[in-house]
Amino acid sequence: MSSEDPPEFPNDGPGGPYEPDDAEGAGASGDQPDPSAGLFGVLGEMFSGGFPGAGGMPGLPGGFPGGQPFAGGAGGPDPARQIAMAVASGGSSEPNVDPLVRIEYESLLRVAELQIADRTGLQVSQSGPLRLRPVTRTAWATASVDAYRPYMAKMAQMPGTDPGMDPGMNLGSGFGIDPTDPDGDPSTAWLSGLLAAMAPMMVGVTTGTMVGRLALRSLGTYDLPIPRGDDELLVIVPNVEAFAADWSLPAEDLRLWICLHEVAHHAVLGVPHLRTALTNLLSRHAGAFRNDGSALQDQLGDIDLTSGPEALARLQEALDPEMVLGAVRSPEQEALLPHLEALVAVVIGYVDHVMDDIGGTLIGSYRQVTEAVRRRRVGTGDADRFVERILGLNLTLEQVDRGSAFVAGVVERSGTDGLGRLWAGAQNLPTPSEVDAPGLWLARIDLPDPPQP
Repeated sequence: MSSEDPPEFPNDGPGGPYEPDDAEGAGASGDQPDPSAGLFGVLGEMFSGGFPGAGGMPGLPGGFPGGQPFAGGAGGPDPARQIAMAVASGGSSEPNVDPLVRIEYESLLRVAELQIADRTGLQVSQSGPLRLRPVTRTAWATASVDAYRPYMAKMAQMPGTDPGMDPGMNLGSGFGIDPTDPDGDPSTAWLSGLLAAMAPMMVGVTTGTMVGRLALRSLGTYDLPIPRGDDELLVIVPNVEAFAADWSLPAEDLRLWICLHEVAHHAVLGVPHLRTALTNLLSRHAGAFRNDGSALQDQLGDIDLTSGPEALARLQEALDPEMVLGAVRSPEQEALLPHLEALVAVVIGYVDHVMDDIGGTLIGSYRQVTEAVRRRRVGTGDADRFVERILGLNLTLEQVDRGSAFVAGVVERSGTDGLGRLWAGAQNLPTPSEVDAPGLWLARIDLPDPPQP
């Protein structure tokens, strides 16, 4: 089935280092125009038609089906999940996965488990039996929202704000706005309130849209190497089948390749010290976004939000994803990125090495499948690459080659036993400079431990 394209929206070293406005208030009587009405109208037009089947955005014209508030509630609907499902499905129902396909994947999973455990010496599951569930795009999106939500929530938390506070409560401070200042400009106070009201909405929009987009393209759980909290792997059957058809790949070979890829990632990302280091880096990156008022002001220029529809249309054009990302990226993130990129490159390089070691003898068309996946990586579109960059991931071909070169350098000097020392402890995770010089990494981990005081 074809899905309608959704809109495009926009730790030091590893291991260590809302509600709708009150009906009563200003402008409620209709005597004074509400300056936010036009902006929300434009946002409503932007979003209400962009998510097939979503029925518009909460708090904006159209709202969610049933008129549920965006923030949801105990036992209520989850707007981020609803958006993800709508984007993933294109607003249409998807057929269930064929039971025979489920049975085949279950059989292939056991083969992959045995092979990965034997070649890596790692545990392939974290707490219980490993499961693989072949699913539709919608089911993948539904199950994956919770994995990405913590990072999106951290992005909404501004510096100096109590982590338990609502994300929008201190949003104006990033622009030097104090809504409690009685001598302040009323327009800036209004802007602060508007930003605060939009913060939780945009967190949900970003989470839902991002996960929905990933569901349209991903093959399994670990297309992005982000640790998961359980022992269930998900494979998106319609995407795998479409990929096999597009590249004329043997279906059974591709399914086994996917199983090996998912199990290998799950085993590596389940290593406790690696999991802790990577999760820490991702969380710190997500929490280090800043609102740079000067950068946004330079981009917006002299746009007057209250001057009519033309100004609001200019605002929409000015707030392009690349500009917004540049405005909110912080020096803290620039310092974190080399460590995050280095660790991710090593994970990808190690998994690719294990896949090559196993797949060459187990899968007849392994080289063909691997080359197709490599080209698919290179062909990632700007919107999907933007999703990766929001998370601090840089899965370019250069980064993949960087990880492969590190692994090849270690194996050449110290064999597979030396490579296995990566997972011996947090102190063995390589630094960014060591990823580019594997001999330095091997020399460091061979040094005797410093004496304990």
